Amino acid sequence: MPKAGIHPTWYPEAKVICNGEVVATIGSTHPEINVDVWSGNHPFYTGTQKIIDTEGRVERFLRKYGMFDENAKDA
Repeated sequence: MPKAGIHPTWYPEAKVICNGEVVATIGSTHPEINVDVWSGNHPFYTGTQKIIDTEGRVERFLRKYGMFDENAKDA
């Protein structure tokens, strides 16, 4: 038998809030979870991610492993 009174309260319908808007409902030990970034506004998931490469590391890696497109224009 588990001990009574030692477990936190479980909220099966906890709200995940980003910028004042409910973005998801999950199970949690907190009734509301405030986040700054979630998959709906993260650049990786939205396709707006930009690789900032000031020293040419990405280009060097792509050229080294044969993934560099010779026809692509330099940005």
